[in-house]
Amino acid sequence: MLKKIKFLGKEISSPLVLPAGIMDLSYSGMSFSALNGAGIITSKSLTLEPRTGHKAPVVAEFEGGFLNCMGLCNPGIIDGLKEVNEFKKISKTPIIISIFATQLNDFLELTKFVNNSNGDFLELNLSCPNVFDEFGIPLAASKKEVFNIIQQVKKISKIPVIAKLSPNVYNIAEIAQAAENAGADAISMINTVGPGMLIDIKLRKPILFNKFGGLSGPCVKPIALKLIYQVYSTVKIPIIGMGGMKTGTDAIEMFIAGASLIGVGTAVYYRGIDVFKKINLEIEEYLDENEFETVEGIPRLSKL
Repeated sequence: MLKKIKFLGKEISSPLVLPAGIMDLSYSGMSFSALNGAGIITSKSLTLEPRTGHKAPVVAEFEGGFLNCMGLCNPGIIDGLKEVNEFKKISKTPIIISIFATQLNDFLELTKFVNNSNGDFLELNLSCPNVFDEFGIPLAASKKEVFNIIQQVKKISKIPVIAKLSPNVYNIAEIAQAAENAGADAISMINTVGPGMLIDIKLRKPILFNKFGGLSGPCVKPIALKLIYQVYSTVKIPIIGMGGMKTGTDAIEMFIAGASLIGVGTAVYYRGIDVFKKINLEIEEYLDENEFETVEGIPRLSKL
């Protein structure tokens, strides 16, 4: 069994994180993930008001992974936090509450709601690519916006703040540095890449109703590893690394690149909900074979 490790003051049983938007927000769904080996659970990204998201189809599989344009569908912060609080009544597994907004005042309002919940960490989703048509360039593309939002949220947040960054920027290390300088306690990366498009050649139109969607799955792992390494070389705060994880080997690569924890998302589709147990066992085997006590003992790459 993997030894417990600490993350931002919390003891966790596994280095694996369920990212935002993978499972249903219900407390039973979150509990099921925790029971199957996830060390931290992340809520869906919550907005001030409920969102129905985009019209179907919103997910399309291709050989290297998936395109999705869910459009941040969620029940809104009030009902979303009710599920979080129910989950915390039955589980000791830490939970990250993810929030999304397009302006500072809304992030601050959302943070006030989170302060009155049982959440353990606050994730600022600054990077969602599935709402480009509505909101334009993601906030994570601007180091000035990233710095300002995080700095102001940190002033009022009662729990550690995690900045979720976009891979779709010119210099992600520069953005991550701005997040750290503003007081972020950790970085979460990468969100989906793109957006991209798939076409149905029989109907001669895009497969997704929204035309474009973010790329996830195995195809993005090399991009994730490169960007995580660049950020690891720049900041001192921990990184929750994700993007294309399916196996323990993938996770070890990400640890070596500089991640402290690993987000496991589309692997749930490929290997089932017990993928957390499977990857934990694969990581444990690697640690035993190489005589490392914990994942924290895995040597990281030399910084750039």
